Amino acid sequence: EPPPAQTPSEPPQVQTSSEPPQAQTLPEPPQAQTLSEPPQAQTPSREAETDFYCVKWISWKGERTPVIMQSENGPCPLLAIMNILFLQWKATAWCLQVKLPPHKEVVTAEELMAHLGDCILGTQPREPSEGLQLNFQQNINDTMMVLPKLSTGLDVNVRFTGVSDFEYTPECIVFDLLNVPLYHGWLVDPQSPEVVRAVGKLSYNQLVEKIITCKQASDSGLVSEGLVAEQFLEATASQLTYHGLCELTAAVREGELSVFFRNNHFSTMTKHKGHLYLLVTDQGFLQEEGVVWETLHNVDGDSCFCDTEFHLSHAPGKEGGATAGPLDPQQRQVDQDYLMALSLQQQQGQGPSALSDLELARQLQQEEYQQPQPLPAQGRPQPSSRPAAERRQRHKHDLDCTLL
Repeated sequence: EPPPAQTPSEPPQVQTSSEPPQAQTLPEPPQAQTLSEPPQAQTPSREAETDFYCVKWISWKGERTPVIMQSENGPCPLLAIMNILFLQWKATAWCLQVKLPPHKEVVTAEELMAHLGDCILGTQPREPSEGLQLNFQQNINDTMMVLPKLSTGLDVNVRFTGVSDFEYTPECIVFDLLNVPLYHGWLVDPQSPEVVRAVGKLSYNQLVEKIITCKQASDSGLVSEGLVAEQFLEATASQLTYHGLCELTAAVREGELSVFFRNNHFSTMTKHKGHLYLLVTDQGFLQEEGVVWETLHNVDGDSCFCDTEFHLSHAPGKEGGATAGPLDPQQRQVDQDYLMALSLQQQQGQGPSALSDLELARQLQQEEYQQPQPLPAQGRPQPSSRPAAERRQRHKHDLDCTLL
């Protein structure tokens, strides 16, 4: 029985039940650290990084003026609107002058929102009319709901009938209050009656719904109409047509500062001597003093960089505004012919039919330019042997379009 008395040596087994050491495995504080949702909560801090914008200072109308730059591609109506307010070099009847402290190199989204809020409040009507004041208060309430979206993107739904035609959404109230024009160039050419019938006065969202409905229709006419509408969207995926570009050039007033919407992106736009320009806000050009504006003169994305006085400073940019090689003289001539003809037509007050002739001339010139050219040994394209004057003269006789 002494040996069985040793069986009470279950105290060692009690040590095996040493759940205190297992209770030490309770260091769920470290597991609570794995709970480190602070790092996950820090992921918003990554987003917070995008809330800081670099400031580029330019000389604009005799004043040192800030331009807010964008570090990432994407919609940012806040920057487009704020850059317009900064470029308003003096206070207007409807808006206060907005300024940043001199030598400021970085600005936050919160600071921009504060400046924007001051401008919106400054639009309060001075008339004591109760109706006007109530309407203004309602607009302010609607604007407060929209402001947070300005740094990410707005719900904008274009109509294909006019450069300033959009389906009205609450987001549009900001542009209305600040008296900032909003434009696009995605129009149906009136010389394509089949497309005009298929698209009608629908907005983009309505047209997409129509295409889906027509695909499921039993009526062959509806199916055909849906295919025409779908082909229009595919053919104009750049969201800018030559008819739209011509109408846009005619609609924008000389010197007007506006917002241009294209491909879910908002750009600051102006018109100088009959030509359209987009403000360059890509942060890659932060230190490029000579790159301030980018021409908007065709639908293919080819453009020229200009300085603050709209003088050519760089060769045409490729996608995203990257610097390209030397400007092809033939393409330069095509673009200059087009812009000059457009400017002359505006001065002569010619109507929509003249614009259609101009579009046709532009397309013919572009097709001629895009014809394959024989390459020399180095592989560089050679200019056409036909003189530019002869090409222009031929188009002039064929199309009755004034090209210089």
